Amino acid sequence: MKGSLIIVGFFALGVMAGVMHLVPFDISDTDISFYALCSLMFCVGLSIGNDPQTLKNFRQLNPRLIFLPLATILGTLSAAALVSFLLPHRTTAECMAVGSGFGYYSLSSIFITQYKGAELGTLALLSNISREIITLLAAPLLVRWFGNLAPISAGGATTMDTTLPIITQYSGQQFVVVSIFHGFVTDFTVPFLVTFFCSYQ
Repeated sequence: MKGSLIIVGFFALGVMAGVMHLVPFDISDTDISFYALCSLMFCVGLSIGNDPQTLKNFRQLNPRLIFLPLATILGTLSAAALVSFLLPHRTTAECMAVGSGFGYYSLSSIFITQYKGAELGTLALLSNISREIITLLAAPLLVRWFGNLAPISAGGATTMDTTLPIITQYSGQQFVVVSIFHGFVTDFTVPFLVTFFCSYQ
């Protein structure tokens, strides 16, 4: 929760700096976001490849729970497509690109900004931050109303890192491996799905 609030705080500071023209140059005319994206992709790959315990935990996973990330992906994309009918100024592909972030706001928002511009990139950032914060705050209610797997699905790509402690607390220690696997798979699909939907005009 603290990490999410810090991210929101930096976002608000960035908005204020842009509105008040505190930055002496137009950052949108530079390649800074591209290099930030490359650095982020490298760090993601490094963190996954540097943790052999994650791969060991996958071998112990119940085969039926392999379908949980698939259900999360299909459910999120279906909901994003339905929401597009309420937003006539946005295409279905754009809404699905935003949904394809699965809570991974830092990566998806940079991708979408590169492909579709700062407005949709900002929408993706807010949408995916909201997904993480809602999971952190509503986890006990999700478990009570929908079962132990609900906060895992709600957390999307964040379930192997930022939302893992709250999921462990309310869903139970036995769902740690499921949560890590779910986060790993959804996390892995983000760059592919976001760029796929952004490629549509």
